Amino acid sequence: MHATRRNFLTTSTLVITGCLAAPILAMPNQKTNPEDLYLIGPKDGFTPHIGTMLSMMTMMRAWVIRQVEDLTVEQLDFQIDEQSNSIGAMLSHLAATERYYQLNTFDGIPWGEWDQSLKDQWDVPMGLGEDGRKKLTGKPAAHYLEQLKNVRQHTIDRFKELDDDWLMQSEPFFGLSSGVQGQTNNYCKWFHVCEHESNHNGQIKFIKKRFDS
Repeated sequence: MHATRRNFLTTSTLVITGCLAAPILAMPNQKTNPEDLYLIGPKDGFTPHIGTMLSMMTMMRAWVIRQVEDLTVEQLDFQIDEQSNSIGAMLSHLAATERYYQLNTFDGIPWGEWDQSLKDQWDVPMGLGEDGRKKLTGKPAAHYLEQLKNVRQHTIDRFKELDDDWLMQSEPFFGLSSGVQGQTNNYCKWFHVCEHESNHNGQIKFIKKRFDS
């Protein structure tokens, strides 16, 4: 799974088109000001590119909240088959992914080299699989939404302290499975956090359609 997270360069460039082309008529039932939600671009309190990145992440998060906020524990734990992940598990996975990208980009920690206490907290939702199916169950929607909110608040707080030079900061990149070799930057990493959430939002919609099947 850690290697998979490093392979985002091969897919991330396709998602922004889908994000921006999605219907905007049905406004999500959440606290974000709808006048701001569908404005992609700079935001007060952030440098221009960081604000633009955050505006995309905020819109994507609102769509996820709309999909899950009214689900029951039974629906959050529902699995299509023995190999699938539940909606609840995927929500924890989104929080874990963002947390690990915080550690990597904000704190400069190489991927997977964070403290054991952090691994104990986040490795199961990050990896999903059989461990996730066994352990990520029995929680209401409020639990997952609070988890996502707390992780996102740390992202917002750190984004306020950083600038576009940091966002454009590059490093060597090698995709283990894709064979892509070159450079990546913090902008690409955080775009991946957004498009990764978009991918799971699609899976959540798919699973919801199977509740009564």
